[in-house]
Amino acid sequence: MEIWINPACSKCRSALTLLDAEGADYTVRRYLEDVPSPDEIRQVLGRLGLEPWDITRTQEAAAKELGVKDWARDAENRDRWIEALAAHPELIQRPIITAEDGTAVVGRSEEAVRDALSR
Repeated sequence: MEIWINPACSKCRSALTLLDAEGADYTVRRYLEDVPSPDEIRQVLGRLGLEPWDITRTQEAAAKELGVKDWARDAENRDRWIEALAAHPELIQRPIITAEDGTAVVGRSEEAVRDALSR
């Protein structure tokens, strides 16, 4: 299991606390420092069953600067979104937990973290 975190994020810290309390075996990836490649983002999106716009933090300064709210959310523009996430990792929703069964969850709630633990 791997968890992508920003240490400054309270949701990430809560997820780590729960994983530790449950004795989970996991690896931490500080994705702002160890930035995922476009291919890694594609893989995680596949595991999540989501599109890149589903995990984009549109209220971040970089998102506003890029104007992502106005970008088309379709297959033709999918790579544009993925490239933006790779270039500006602060736009990636957090934390993302990859589960043992090959799936992943955005662990913003206790329920989502527990869901990842149960897989």
